[in-house]
Amino acid sequence: MIDVNELRSGVTFELDGELYKVVEYSHHKPGRGKATIRTRVRNLRTGAMLEKSFISGDKVQDVRLDYRQCQFLYTDGETYHFMDTDTYEQPTLPAGAIGDAVNYLKENMEVKLTFYESEPLDIDLPTTVDLEVVESEMAVKGDTATGATKSVTTETGLSVQVPLFVEQGDTIRVDTRSGEYVTRA
Repeated sequence: MIDVNELRSGVTFELDGELYKVVEYSHHKPGRGKATIRTRVRNLRTGAMLEKSFISGDKVQDVRLDYRQCQFLYTDGETYHFMDTDTYEQPTLPAGAIGDAVNYLKENMEVKLTFYESEPLDIDLPTTVDLEVVESEMAVKGDTATGATKSVTTETGLSVQVPLFVEQGDTIRVDTRSGEYVTRA
């Protein structure tokens, strides 16, 4: 058991038989009374986002998770297929469990899968990924003193704001935590 005051973004816990991962965390201490811990959590089995509030002193069940390096193979639209690089097993994840990570997944990409009692639950992406630009707006020169940007679409369908010099066919590096342009690769 862990105290709810120890919950932070990325922590996984079990409550009422369901596994949750903390996405957002805030601690509110009123002038009188106990503190309230408000969290936004994602159900790891269904992908549903929920708001959970706890009172300081409450406890939740911590869970032991295993992590394995896997390679993304393909998707059939509803299920994402991976291959464990050590055992060659092929775990699958439903689209709901992938969430926004779908915007960064490319075939043959190395990722880290999270397992709970041999059940694949979640995906951890690398910090940055290199994506090819497949569609680019026309750059309009003008007031560039403020660092003008334009919108481009990558091979995975992700829309990113980039500097004006990035063109169709270029490969850009994107931060998977924020979805922002880092540099041209």
